[in-house]
Amino acid sequence: MEPHARSYYAASANSFADQPRLAGNETADVVVVGGGFTGLSAALHAAEAGYSVVLLEARRIGWGASGRSGGQMIPGLRWGPEELIRELGRTRAAELLALANGAGDMVRQRIARHQIACDLRSGHFHAAAKPAHLEAMRRELECLQDLLDYRGASIVSRNQQAEFVGSQLYHGGMIDPSGGHLHPLNYALGLAKAALAAGVRIFEGSPVSRVDHGTPVCAIAEAGTVTARFGVLAADSWMGDLEPKLARMTMPVVNYNVATAVLDPDLAQRLMPTGAAVSDSKFVLNYYRLSADGRLIFGGGEKYSPRPPRDVAEFVRPYIEQVFPQLKGVGIDYAWGGAVGLTLNRLPQFGRIGNSFYAHGWSGHGVLLTTLAGDLIARAMRGQAEQFDLFARLPQRAFPGGKLLRHPLYVAGMLYYALKDRL
Repeated sequence: MEPHARSYYAASANSFADQPRLAGNETADVVVVGGGFTGLSAALHAAEAGYSVVLLEARRIGWGASGRSGGQMIPGLRWGPEELIRELGRTRAAELLALANGAGDMVRQRIARHQIACDLRSGHFHAAAKPAHLEAMRRELECLQDLLDYRGASIVSRNQQAEFVGSQLYHGGMIDPSGGHLHPLNYALGLAKAALAAGVRIFEGSPVSRVDHGTPVCAIAEAGTVTARFGVLAADSWMGDLEPKLARMTMPVVNYNVATAVLDPDLAQRLMPTGAAVSDSKFVLNYYRLSADGRLIFGGGEKYSPRPPRDVAEFVRPYIEQVFPQLKGVGIDYAWGGAVGLTLNRLPQFGRIGNSFYAHGWSGHGVLLTTLAGDLIARAMRGQAEQFDLFARLPQRAFPGGKLLRHPLYVAGMLYYALKDRL
């Protein structure tokens, strides 16, 4: 089977036995297509609800974005409470944000319940790239506190930001202890072990070419089929390959990450005193955190071609040195890329096709929202679909331009927002 990307995560992954390829015909109550956070969470929740479950992964568990991401647990949605209230009304906005902001507790409970060793740390600092961004954060937090009685998060002035990040680039920010970060591949492998223990049958190296969404659902792979009462499509960036009707709803965009050499402990303490994860408020954002062994894991940069840079480490290096000039020339031990599924409005897309459920387009918020999605999908299978439908009714639009023009139009939009970041 195709190995994981040569990343820091793969190099520090916990042991996980290879799972067999699908060979022959299987039956189950639920067939899940995709072995990332969404699929694993849906499979685990469904198995705990008493369903028999088969999960099919084209490559290896956590092979895609779930095992390559920045590992940041960012609370909420890409839309803040003011925008949600304006577009959806106060009641729906409150219901959505209560679920989204509660997803961090769900992830922590999973980690504790299954004793998943994934370097979990609490705290997320949203750094303001401009003074106006800090004022927007202040308004959003006041709105969130009014809407949900949201406590714990607080605004940090520019004079106070050195308590969270040792950079002069920002104008303050917001610290939220409900956020945090983790080793994403080890979290995925831990979910997979928990799913196996709950009775889920996992097949790796088993790409699905087609899913028939009737009664029953039938997932057709290279060397076998799975027939089930319900299907779950959890392929995110590859959803268009599996279900062409969904191809125009997301844009796979490749992000690049590096892990530096282990930093001097005193330097690491000065850079990120509390160990909280950091992401900035730019549209084309930088995001970074310290690993358990003291490396800086940093993602950022603008790349508008699907072709990877010749040297990922040197592509990302200028962004590190812009944020932390004190790291000029720092050694980089690992560099890798991975595709993120973005929707046009940066909100996730939930829905149904026949007897199959789908959830994708996490737009950078996948560590937390995917675990929530698995729970909501399993509830919907049991006839408790109100919360799933709350997400399914979020406004969505396809990317314009059809197959040939989608990427050029997306690039034009990204260049526009990247220019705004610099002004």
